[in-house]
Amino acid sequence: MTPECEPVNTVDSSETIAAISTPPGSGGIGIIRMSGSAALTLLQTIFQPSERNCSFESHRLYYGRIVHPVKKKDLDEVLAVFMAAPRTYTREDVVEIHCHGNFLVLQSILELLISYGVRLADPGEFTKLAYLNGRIDLTQAEAVIDILSARTRKGMDMALDQLGGTLYKRVDGIRTALVQMRAVVEVAIDFPDEDIEIVQHASLLTKVDEEVSTPLERLLRHAEDGRIFREGISVVIVGLPNVGKSSLLNTLLQEERALVTAIPGTTRDTIEEYLDIQGVPVRMVDTAGIRQGADEVEMLGIERARKQIDQADLVLFMLDAARGVSADDLQLLESVRDKPLLIVSNKMDIGSGRIDLAGLGLDEGAPSVSISAKQQQGIEKLKDTIFNIVVGNSEQWQEEGCAPNVRHKAALLAAKEAAERLSQGLSMRCTSDLLAIDLQDCLDQLNIIVGVTTTEDVLDVIFEQFCLGK
Repeated sequence: MTPECEPVNTVDSSETIAAISTPPGSGGIGIIRMSGSAALTLLQTIFQPSERNCSFESHRLYYGRIVHPVKKKDLDEVLAVFMAAPRTYTREDVVEIHCHGNFLVLQSILELLISYGVRLADPGEFTKLAYLNGRIDLTQAEAVIDILSARTRKGMDMALDQLGGTLYKRVDGIRTALVQMRAVVEVAIDFPDEDIEIVQHASLLTKVDEEVSTPLERLLRHAEDGRIFREGISVVIVGLPNVGKSSLLNTLLQEERALVTAIPGTTRDTIEEYLDIQGVPVRMVDTAGIRQGADEVEMLGIERARKQIDQADLVLFMLDAARGVSADDLQLLESVRDKPLLIVSNKMDIGSGRIDLAGLGLDEGAPSVSISAKQQQGIEKLKDTIFNIVVGNSEQWQEEGCAPNVRHKAALLAAKEAAERLSQGLSMRCTSDLLAIDLQDCLDQLNIIVGVTTTEDVLDVIFEQFCLGK
């Protein structure tokens, strides 16, 4: 460090972290967040408030300037706020500097703080501190990730429910039941020679079924719904050239996203856009029309289309109602028959609109819908059908807190297996020490979900998903 850049005051800031908390790029406001014991001292060092004898009252914004203490150079005109522990996001002293949202301004202030020994925060470290300091549990920390990445209002609502503790409360209710049962079993282990029967196997079996197994099964049923609303699904539009695939994409998006012409083979690559269907983020993929005799460039598009089909959660197989079903349609259908299918008959305004499912080799109950992409007819029914295929029971996903993620699901499955072993042991009137093992296994898995016994490497994986500054 050169003498002119050397800080004026020596500040013990080794345990204080800082980061830019707003997204990259230009904006009206940019925020630098600092957390740690030296946060207020550092703010007082570089911030010159406009009011005299500033007391830096907690949770109050102050207007002033950030000034380089050595160069005596103004870095920006800002608003600054000091928030005293423990009433902060991290439960440590926190400072936020609200400056102009130019990256050069933000970077110059951050570099000044780092010159005083402040450490650049790791991704998600502020939220990790909130978890480690007991302000939130691990499910709430993961909800923050979901809020940042939500693509629909429903996904946001589910994440906010989880941040409010709904998932924790459901899991904690099961944990409480297990702790109560473990207390009874441990008494029986400590007093094996008592004449009375301490462990009432029949009543405990009922308690396991009603307060452990049934709630676990309910959470597991909702885990897939949580994945769908959190991560979304991939829907690929497949069909021969000129059946109206690009017209359908444009109609769904209400914009001219794909070129539409009467010339076969116009779409030569996949086109992807996200669509909100009743809260489900749907990645709609328009593909090149799959046909024989395509040129070299079109064949590359067809190969990409086949890769998208392999990865799709649902295939919209489009037919031309005006032209009818051809041998080429049947051949193409055969290549995607193993995927979840929704048959879409397009151009119902100039054709019959009726779909002969039996002629396609499909059951009469197979999902199908008739539309006119050009005239925007039947589009809402198409959306409803996609939703019903993907989600199923529309009431099932509306329960609060039903958003277990992949990590939660793995632990819930392990807890369910332990609960099944416990039920079996109670039915067979096993000894208390054997029952205690399965009780503890089930409890351990639930503790992993809420973060009571989560290992450090798992925490690292979770918080690495965050962006810097959160």
